[in-house]
Amino acid sequence: MPDGTRPSIEASPHEVLHRVFGFPAFRGLQEAAVSQVMAGGDALVLMPTGGGKSLCYQIPALCRPGTALVISPLIALMDDQVAALRQLGVAAGALHSELPPDEARSLGRALDDGALDLLYVSPERLLSPGTLERLQRQRIALIAIDEAHCVSQWGHEFRPEFRELASLAQHFPGVPRMALTATADPRTREDILHALGMEEAAIFAASFHRPNLHIAAEPKSGETAQLLHLLARHPGETGIVYCGSRAKVERVTASLAAKGHPSLAFHAGIPPEQKRAALARFRSGEPIVMVATIAFGMGIDRPDVRFVVHLDMPDSPEAYYQQIGRAGRDGEPSTTLLLYGGEDIARARHWLGQSAAPETQKRVMRSRLEAMISLTEAPTCRTRLLLRCFGEELSEDCGHCDNCSNPVSQFDGTVEAQKLLSAIYRTGQRFGALHVIGVLLGKSTEPMQRAGHDKLAVFGIGADRSQEFWRSVLRQLIARGLVEVDMGEYATLRLAAELARPVLRGEASVMLRHDTSTTAARSRTSRADTHSADAPTLDADAALRFAALRVWRGNEARSQSVPPYVIFHDTVLREVSLMKPGSLDELGQVKGVGASKLARYGAAVLAVIRDAA
Repeated sequence: MPDGTRPSIEASPHEVLHRVFGFPAFRGLQEAAVSQVMAGGDALVLMPTGGGKSLCYQIPALCRPGTALVISPLIALMDDQVAALRQLGVAAGALHSELPPDEARSLGRALDDGALDLLYVSPERLLSPGTLERLQRQRIALIAIDEAHCVSQWGHEFRPEFRELASLAQHFPGVPRMALTATADPRTREDILHALGMEEAAIFAASFHRPNLHIAAEPKSGETAQLLHLLARHPGETGIVYCGSRAKVERVTASLAAKGHPSLAFHAGIPPEQKRAALARFRSGEPIVMVATIAFGMGIDRPDVRFVVHLDMPDSPEAYYQQIGRAGRDGEPSTTLLLYGGEDIARARHWLGQSAAPETQKRVMRSRLEAMISLTEAPTCRTRLLLRCFGEELSEDCGHCDNCSNPVSQFDGTVEAQKLLSAIYRTGQRFGALHVIGVLLGKSTEPMQRAGHDKLAVFGIGADRSQEFWRSVLRQLIARGLVEVDMGEYATLRLAAELARPVLRGEASVMLRHDTSTTAARSRTSRADTHSADAPTLDADAALRFAALRVWRGNEARSQSVPPYVIFHDTVLREVSLMKPGSLDELGQVKGVGASKLARYGAAVLAVIRDAA
């Protein structure tokens, strides 16, 4: 249990915000959401990663009488939240399957004694008969359902067990409920409210715009080289590289390790103890590149993830936004990069077509996939297109995506599209990309001669262009649905007749984007091109103090076996380094230094500052 004192329930939300959390004022919609729950009402809170969702339930949990229940899907997420709250002197605990027996007994006693402010629990554990009966004997302050998109069948991380949470209103009548998520499009929001029986809840939807994230997408031209190019711009920094398969995770991890990049693999097929070790290293604060499938990520609290790379295309803008949202939680400039290709697009469509989901659900999944494909090929501001998927309209281009930093030019590619479509048709719609492009280039290979394709009228009609050019045209035609790919053994190309026929007849035009020839041309944007209002510049002396404080924090975190960022975020240490406080009172004025942390670490922080002078 924590070493601080529990806030008085007579304290106001503003007093708790300042005294416990060390913040002078609420941000954005936080105060309105807190007021809704304080008055006993239900709420749906939609805020981007790093937007301060947790405070929306943690503040009323400390102001309302009783214990707050926080339903969370992941043990690692629960443990991080509990560790951070205990640093603040808050009585918090997490009830899950990995809790040692003695800690479980201690937590149970604290719960029975009414000494617990917040209890984190998984939906399965919460709804088990023993736990539910025990909690019904307690006074419950509120119920918070974190990662609420898991409730929705339309959500990208749907978990059926979350649907059972609708019964909470019957088990705990009169207790206010709050559902929270960082990613939910309008359909998902409606489904969350319906599934939880919260149709009357107030909705608090903040802007999903993250100005500190540089959003970029590139066609695949050699993904290993493209990845290494990005890593060279982030030496000694932490990031996540997402891959579409376990085998690819292992392959990329080995490749990065061979190039001297500290990296770890994470996917569902890795033994539990190895996953725990990988997660512990990631949480420890050391610079690491986590190469993973989507099995890694939900609830990741590490604030200093500087880049997120996708080596394969996500299946929806919602999943994509959730994953890139793991970068830059501290508000500092961070990079995202999506690599995609025609084969990715074709494979995603193929698997969707093979899905056993009901046709109504497949229609929604298809529309989301097509929105994701459109986002990759967009010649305009990517941020505006991405936010539009969440029902939000930016009034102007963002200025911090690749298309804003390096505007894309387009050209009338109707003739080029006709040439490629004709080559697919004339070769019988039974050959792959390499062969069809070879026909356009006039490559007289043995297979070409054997098939008699060197005698076709289309043979060599594209020889004035490069192979890379025709690959770009093909990818864009696949993205637009004019060309389909049979995902059998040979990935053969065929025309989507209804869309391709008007182009071949000259009844429809095709505008194409100019793809740049190198990764460097599209990824010159440095961290200086993104911006953060809370990123002060350190002079030489302040930089020394900052470095010394990070060393102290690392040692303190290791001694407590907690992640460094639950002690103090870098943003707090940076402000302390700039302010150079000489007393506890001055240190207590720094945003993020609450009463408990001031009492616990104040003297040590002041000593580090003096020694670094």
